[in-house]
Amino acid sequence: MAVKFGTDGWRAIISEDFTFENVRMVSQAIAGHFKGKGVTFAIGYDWRFLSEKYAELVAEVLSANGIKVLLSEKAVPTPLVSLAIKNKKLSGGIMITASHNPPSYNGIKIKAPYAGSADQGITKAVEALLGKNPVKSVPIEEGIKSGQVEKIDMKTDYMKFISSYIDKAVLKEARLNVLVDCMHGVGDGYIKEILADTKIQITQMRAGRDPLFGGINPEPIPKNLEAVFQEMKKGKYDIAIVNDGDADRIGAVTPKGEFIGAGQIMALLLLHFVEDKKWTGAVVKTITNTTLIERITKKYKMKLHETPVGFKYICRLMLDEDILIGGEESGGIGVKGYMPERDGMLLGVLLVEMMAHRKKGILQIMDDVEKEYGSFRYARIDMEYPDDKKKMLMEHLKNNPLKEVLGRPVKELKSYDGYKFIMEDDSWLTLRLSGTEPILRIYAEASSDKLAKEYLEFGKKIALTI
Repeated sequence: MAVKFGTDGWRAIISEDFTFENVRMVSQAIAGHFKGKGVTFAIGYDWRFLSEKYAELVAEVLSANGIKVLLSEKAVPTPLVSLAIKNKKLSGGIMITASHNPPSYNGIKIKAPYAGSADQGITKAVEALLGKNPVKSVPIEEGIKSGQVEKIDMKTDYMKFISSYIDKAVLKEARLNVLVDCMHGVGDGYIKEILADTKIQITQMRAGRDPLFGGINPEPIPKNLEAVFQEMKKGKYDIAIVNDGDADRIGAVTPKGEFIGAGQIMALLLLHFVEDKKWTGAVVKTITNTTLIERITKKYKMKLHETPVGFKYICRLMLDEDILIGGEESGGIGVKGYMPERDGMLLGVLLVEMMAHRKKGILQIMDDVEKEYGSFRYARIDMEYPDDKKKMLMEHLKNNPLKEVLGRPVKELKSYDGYKFIMEDDSWLTLRLSGTEPILRIYAEASSDKLAKEYLEFGKKIALTI
């Protein structure tokens, strides 16, 4: 089986490719790349099926290769592993999670010494070592006994940091009712605890461990959120915050039961940072993120970077430059003064903080933004796409680029990550292949939901005719 690291780690179906044997092989390759004198790694894991066992297997291999292991004493969100790396100045870390993938998947995320997603240089080097050396392993009990493996509490430091990052004075003045959809992920309880000493009422849904995630993928996108939409329409809450399976991504829902995508959330937080907090810095967006971000950065004369999809690209820029905020449309957003990492729980609290600071409901805030910057409606579909057609589709779009979409002339083509066709009114259609799944993703943004969906159907027809 060819193990391949995608946009954020290696993910595979449990028992098919994500086996004990392959986890050990990948762990040995990671150890081979990082091992050396004084190397220490943090290891965390989520609530997916067998995640704690896989974490122990990784610890057994790393410790046998001379790497000191700090193993989380319990399941934790991904940001806690990264913060442990930063606070303890570790050599790196591993998170056992398949993030937002279907319940049948599990995976390994490598975190680099800079406390963010491992870049392509690291993942390619690890891939090159797969199967090159025999697997070394020491039983977890022996590792703990010898001191090579130590179980640690990752939560205390995280809660301390978040409390210092957010504006507690503003939050304590707010009287809001917030619904938190945990999607049966490890973010369960965190936002409630962060805001425990405020008057903000937190109600959780889909809490607790369920390796099947209630029969849906733990990804905060509309098709998985019908239960939240219905709950919000009852009128009891000011906003709903939704986190994915390992709580590094975010989605949100308005009191009307309407979805707020990650692109809109990033744009709102950008305005919160610039207008309310008076923070400065450059901005990073992925190619599939909203044009609204471009409008805001243009108004405030801010430097804007655009990258391929994958948080590791954003992470790199956050390391090299003074970045205020950076994010991808799928829910991963990084912020200044933290680390080059996503944190859906912190982002959720910051969204509530913005409402508290402006003393406005989320609908009023969004209406104000739309009046100033225009209407941006985003849509996306994921379709299973045969491997033998993937290359053919990309070649077709390369050799036959669209000149118009539904009668609207294409003014610009971007082809560094899939194919993005931008129309004269700044609406756009993108077709790209997933870096972690056998899927074709089709994205669109337009001035209305109807037009965005029509763009998607247009893109789908192109894919199906190849």
